[in-house]
Amino acid sequence: MVDAFYGMHWMLATPFMENEQVDYESIPHIIRKAKETGCTGVVGLGVMGEVARLTDDERSLIAEKIISSSDGVPVTLGTTANSTIAAIHYSKEAERLGASAVMVSAPTMAKTNLETLFSHYDRLAKEISIPIVMQDYPQTSGVEMPVDFITRVANEIPQVKYLKLEDPPTPTKISSIKSRIGDRLGIFGGLGGVFLLDELRRGSIGAMTGFAYPEVLVDICQHMKMGEISEAEELFYRHLPLIQFEQQEGIGLAIRKSGLHHRGLIKFPTVRAPAGQLAHETRSELEAVIKRVGLE
Repeated sequence: MVDAFYGMHWMLATPFMENEQVDYESIPHIIRKAKETGCTGVVGLGVMGEVARLTDDERSLIAEKIISSSDGVPVTLGTTANSTIAAIHYSKEAERLGASAVMVSAPTMAKTNLETLFSHYDRLAKEISIPIVMQDYPQTSGVEMPVDFITRVANEIPQVKYLKLEDPPTPTKISSIKSRIGDRLGIFGGLGGVFLLDELRRGSIGAMTGFAYPEVLVDICQHMKMGEISEAEELFYRHLPLIQFEQQEGIGLAIRKSGLHHRGLIKFPTVRAPAGQLAHETRSELEAVIKRVGLE
């Protein structure tokens, strides 16, 4: 049976005005696009949402705005924090607001301690009743999650129902995990969808990512679900130049926001300081790639 969460969950950017204040009015426009394009769900307050650059008050207001605008689209909220108490607090708030799930990455650790990390997820699971998406993203957390650790979590913490896997090579790790636990965890890819085709071949149930044209990834997931492999491959390889362009180290978020702005979904492509805004030359290159892959 295919998981009800199968498909594309769009990671929402947090829109800002030119003065870096949150543009709450643009949030419903982004969510409307997610629904129109057939996304299975949306994910707010993740790395793509610049959650580390938000105040707690902004974080709560954004969560409320996302859920009040969701119009039936399942909402996963990022509740990662550097203390277990804070992660529990954010997760309880997400559940109270009506989130369908929470996404939690490893807290920052001076030295990785897998027993402490296990306890972090175990304590959280005892405090909420909605599913937990465990995020394996060592590039931002600095914490490696070995397959043995993921297997233990799957076997001992039932509340962790999904894994967002962003530890390349992701297809290889998917196969290793599934050889241990089968379909116990629904596994999502991320990283802009750059490995999506092979992740789906290896048994992932979709993607949680912020690619500015989510309809492309929606269609790839649907073709793979229906067994239409050649159609999925054609779509993936046609749009791969743009997927790769978005994945540029250090400026990927600025590129995605420029893509959303190019589409008219947000008023400004502002990224909050200390991140830099996208250079004019890069924006021109982005527009050229969008046109080249047929999305103009």
